[in-house]
Amino acid sequence: KRRKVKNKKGRRRKKKNNSGLSFEELYRNAYTLVLHKQGKKLYGMLSDVITSHLVTEVRIDVENSLQGNFLDTLNLVWNEHQTAMVMIRDILMYMDRVYVQGNEELSVYDLGLVLYKDEVLHHAPVREHLKSLLLDMVDRERKGELVDRGAVQNTCKMLMALGLNSRRDVYEEDFEKPFLRMSREFYKAESQKLLAENSAPVYLRKVETRLTEEVERARHYLDPSTETRITKVVEDELIKEHMVSIIEMENSGVVHMLKNSRITDLACMYKLFSRVDGGIPCIIQYLSSYLKETGRGMVSEEPGIENSPGRNAVTYVQNLLDLRDQYNMFLDKSFSNDPLFKHAIGQDFEYFINLNDKSPEYLSLFIDELLKRGVKGYSEQEVEGILDKCIILFRYLQDKDVFERYYKQHLAKRLLLNKTVSDDFEKSMISKLKHECGGHFTSKLEGMFKDITLSTSTMEKFRDFLQTSSVGLGGIDLNVRVLTTGCWPTATTTAPCILPQSGADAFAVFQKFYLSQYSGRQLTLQTHLGFADLNAVFYPHSKREEGPSSGQTVVKKHILQVSTHQMTILMLFNKRPVFSFQDLTQETNIPRKELVRALQSLTVGRSSQKVLNWINRGKEALSGGRDFGAMDQFAINDQFTSKLVRVKIQAVSAKGETEPERKETRQKVDDDRKHEYPTDNNNN
Repeated sequence: KRRKVKNKKGRRRKKKNNSGLSFEELYRNAYTLVLHKQGKKLYGMLSDVITSHLVTEVRIDVENSLQGNFLDTLNLVWNEHQTAMVMIRDILMYMDRVYVQGNEELSVYDLGLVLYKDEVLHHAPVREHLKSLLLDMVDRERKGELVDRGAVQNTCKMLMALGLNSRRDVYEEDFEKPFLRMSREFYKAESQKLLAENSAPVYLRKVETRLTEEVERARHYLDPSTETRITKVVEDELIKEHMVSIIEMENSGVVHMLKNSRITDLACMYKLFSRVDGGIPCIIQYLSSYLKETGRGMVSEEPGIENSPGRNAVTYVQNLLDLRDQYNMFLDKSFSNDPLFKHAIGQDFEYFINLNDKSPEYLSLFIDELLKRGVKGYSEQEVEGILDKCIILFRYLQDKDVFERYYKQHLAKRLLLNKTVSDDFEKSMISKLKHECGGHFTSKLEGMFKDITLSTSTMEKFRDFLQTSSVGLGGIDLNVRVLTTGCWPTATTTAPCILPQSGADAFAVFQKFYLSQYSGRQLTLQTHLGFADLNAVFYPHSKREEGPSSGQTVVKKHILQVSTHQMTILMLFNKRPVFSFQDLTQETNIPRKELVRALQSLTVGRSSQKVLNWINRGKEALSGGRDFGAMDQFAINDQFTSKLVRVKIQAVSAKGETEPERKETRQKVDDDRKHEYPTDNNNN
């Protein structure tokens, strides 16, 4: 029986009463019917009664609310129907257990759900109105309006409950599929509008916002299973379909972001593109193209420009290190250290570094400069960091054996000329190379350090010998480095230069001492690797430099730090005031190339800064050349002045090898690369 009452709002609703029988009486009556084989009749009558109630009362109430509070009414009748079906299920529990299970019928509760779905929810006007209303509410919320989320949430739960056995077919057919279709059309149109109106970073931010909104919507009032489906729609329409357009946006795409180090924008792009298939490879393709273009510009040598970045070793390598630092920053802060990006960046660096065959030489020169004087102002950790970065560039080199040859040459000069700032840094670098390439790569480098250590010990013994014997060196402080043949890459001279007699005598004393300690060995003097401190006295001819009284001339005394070859040249001027280039060649026996280099250092600069005057220049010199003719003459420059007592005469050092020298080095490397096959003389 039913009766009508009014609630406080004046809306008429129906209130159920039971039949007046107790639950026990109702249960017993149903039990008796099933026990007497009337289960089928009872089940059929139940279906008829529920159907009649849904069609004549519930459906009418819902239809009457189509233009009013539709969702509230639908949720109300649904809740009432669930409550009624729970009560009926409990009363007919015996029929459920005996008749329903034995005849494979729907359970009482499921029967009620199916009938509700068929007679109420899938009634054509109700079904269409519900679908259009839900989609309209979502659309309005996307446009910024407020909607009744609770009503939508209750409706979605109802649709999920009507899918029996946890199936989602009702929810999917009645709402989700239309919702996804509508969403795809919505975002397809919105993507075109956003691309036309916004830069790439702004577009990506708005895509992020839309994704957040859809996730939040799915979690709050749609079924959670819809989240992955709706986010895929947004990803496809806002990202996947427009990846190239976003990346290639003028003045805001990925190249613009890389040029201007837009770390946050790149991170946003990476985060969004990683959500779709092909997104990461798409970014990598454009990043790689730009990086290769940038790298090619750095390693190319501009014709005719001597100081172009591609020709200056220190600038060349520093630019590469800065570029690597920049892309390391992108990798860390924008691309989450993605292995795909790391691999691509490494391949790109390897590509353009090896475009310039001078890269191994320049990298070695950069390290040489760093370990000679470039570590000043850096902490130990900072120097180690720079060396680690150099090792990264070393890994990219294909001609590692070329680097090895140059590094040996530069290390030898640092050790022999006492130009290394720190033995610890030197050994650290060798250790890093050993870790990269193995002990065979660094065995000779370690041998060079061993020679220096042994030489230090030998010189201590030699000085002890001088103190305990009557032998002297004629006032010369001699320091000798004994090098093992084969460990050192420096070229050996078969005919050393003719030393001044005092120097030759001092070396003879050491040679006799050394051979007495190590019988059977042979010492060959390599003067092109030595250096000397030379006491020099200049006698100016200018009257302005005469003393205040008695016409006394003010002499200028300096200690000149020079190479052994320069010392040999300067000592000759104690014999006579002028020497020609030909005279110097004959008197010193220094090879022409080394003699020219030594003289250039002594004759360049302003008149008050050069040690020698270059007089009677030949035609080539007068026309701007720097080479010397056989009859060019040289004399001591008595106008030489310096505020320093100890003056270092800088050697003319090349920024790298000359082209003939470079070809010679390459030939030696190629020779080392040739395999030697042993000959088998056994005849079987």
